[in-house]
Amino acid sequence: MTAATPVSTSTSALTPVRTRFAPSPTGYLHLGGARTALFSWAYARHFGGTFILRVEDTDLERSTPEAVEAIIEGMQWLGLEHDEGPYFQMQRMDRYREVIAKMLVDGTAYYCYSSPEEVEAMREKMRAAGDKPRYDGTWRPEPGKTLPAVPADRTPVVRFKNPLDGEVSWDDVVKGTITIANQEMDDLVIARPDGTPTYNFCVVVDDWDMQITHVIRGDDHVNNTPRQINILKALGATLPLYGHVPMILGADGEKLSKRHGAVSVMDYPAQGYLPEAMLNYLARLGWSHGNEEVFSMAQFCEWFDLDHLSKSPAQFNPEKLAWVNNHYIKLADNTRLAELVRPLMEKAGADFTSGSSPVPDLAKVIALLKERANTTHEIATAAMLFYRQPAPDAALLEQHFNAVADAIKPALTDFAGRCQSVEWTKPALAAMIKEVLAAHTLKMPQIAMPLRLMITGQLQTPAIDMVLELFGREVVLERLQKYL
Repeated sequence: MTAATPVSTSTSALTPVRTRFAPSPTGYLHLGGARTALFSWAYARHFGGTFILRVEDTDLERSTPEAVEAIIEGMQWLGLEHDEGPYFQMQRMDRYREVIAKMLVDGTAYYCYSSPEEVEAMREKMRAAGDKPRYDGTWRPEPGKTLPAVPADRTPVVRFKNPLDGEVSWDDVVKGTITIANQEMDDLVIARPDGTPTYNFCVVVDDWDMQITHVIRGDDHVNNTPRQINILKALGATLPLYGHVPMILGADGEKLSKRHGAVSVMDYPAQGYLPEAMLNYLARLGWSHGNEEVFSMAQFCEWFDLDHLSKSPAQFNPEKLAWVNNHYIKLADNTRLAELVRPLMEKAGADFTSGSSPVPDLAKVIALLKERANTTHEIATAAMLFYRQPAPDAALLEQHFNAVADAIKPALTDFAGRCQSVEWTKPALAAMIKEVLAAHTLKMPQIAMPLRLMITGQLQTPAIDMVLELFGREVVLERLQKYL
């Protein structure tokens, strides 16, 4: 058999583009999987193609309905809408068995009666001889070969009849040309003794039936690709283009894991991140468009191609993600942010009931606070001062009010009096405070610090005129009366 001609890496769409994201439902949707889904989705969107969601659930021991739900939930949160699916491999068993039966007839597959113990003995013998451990082809039919007697008490597996010579070669759209000698591969089991087809075989039939044109996936699948190409060729199927994206590493250069923090996509909304920020950040992990750092998904789909995928692993940087999230928080609609923040604040004990005094509009509070917030959690924490009764620290109150009362109490009393009639807007309040300071020859901190303590219970707040405007005249006067 001669060497195969590598598949072209051209990213122009000569046929309708059909991509797929095919997770195994054995756990949550992790960041690497989400990035793969994003790249596959964006490539389909770039060419006006079709993005397919396929659930590879043949691992019955590890696959769970909860994991399926978690994957779909993660995709929905990110907004990666699929055009077809979700397809489930366990619902396609009849199709896989049909293809295997045809392969047995065509001679591209065969029954193998070697027991697992016998196969392991073959491999151990090869290891001892310094060879690559593999199945030795005992049951592989060849012209003139006499096969062993079929054991009466043994149910066979089905193996794919892999070519014995030549090589498999493809132009990977990320890694370049990859060539694997067929001698490096043994005859893959494509159906177990109970007739259940194996992962590599199901993937091939699915990609064939679903007319997948581009397979974008993690580079942990590189070793599967030559086997899948050989099976596709045996079926007479058109080969898709393959692109294997390097993994995402932690900041320490190690494979991303739980010790690096959140690794499930759905950990991030729980920590206060926005989906558009996560998408933007994941897009830059292994792909670039000049020096662009922040962009909409519409821009990403317009720009995205496979030529600019990185050949090197990307490093996950939580600080950079927080920076991107801050960018999108500043752009986000305040009412939308209020819907995200309110449950967090209620859990922390915020009082949104008007009672005898009105409470500030949460969307307006968020407009004040979001510029400096990296997450919705940070907004929620900062906003709490507007929705709880102040409880200033006694030592701080002593320092900033009681100990200096003779100097500042007249000014605070004057301030409270002016509050009765001043226009309750930030500019008018700022001007009034300056008038009080001038009238009593004081500096801003001498007034602002005790005001913050009396009204909010803390020293660190946004600008005092903005805080006063949000609290409203009634609340401000009510809280000042306790001290004046």
